[in-house]
Amino acid sequence: MNKVAFHTEGELLSAIQRGDQQALGSLYKMYFPMVIHFITQNSGTEQEAKDIYQEAIIVLYEHTQEEHFELTCKVKTYIYSVCRRLWLKKLAQKSRFVGRIEDFESFIPFTRDDSEAEDKDEQFKTMKVAMDELGEPCRTILEDFFIHDFTMQQITDKMGYTNVDNAKNQKYKCLMRLKKIFFSQYRGS
Repeated sequence: MNKVAFHTEGELLSAIQRGDQQALGSLYKMYFPMVIHFITQNSGTEQEAKDIYQEAIIVLYEHTQEEHFELTCKVKTYIYSVCRRLWLKKLAQKSRFVGRIEDFESFIPFTRDDSEAEDKDEQFKTMKVAMDELGEPCRTILEDFFIHDFTMQQITDKMGYTNVDNAKNQKYKCLMRLKKIFFSQYRGS
């Protein structure tokens, strides 16, 4: 089998953005079992799961084509959330959905309270400001590690550190600095 491995989600998303059919095929196989389980456990059929999953892949592909698209969660989380919302919408249209959306919170947690959502939004805004204030090279190191899933070896090579331990030490210092900036701004707001 001619399978292409994508080492990071960033590589996978770049390949999808280019329209790489192998990347789309890989993505299609990666998370389908999760989606089929969710849909078949919630009044759906395997064919409906395939249709919903295909729609979610198209949504992701279309978003990657947008100029300023930036995925702020794991691809798996994004796909699951899109599938979940599409399925719940379809169930509501078919009137087969007799419960409330909250009944399915065990599958993926959603905010229960508007004030909780507002607090999370405020935390994200504060974190963005803190990341902007953090500056380089800390911003790049933390984004590469936490968002782009780079290994410490990849960061060491990219940033030109002499060894992985030096890169880990720098990442720790950056985290402590980010934490200090974040909490000083968050408590101050």
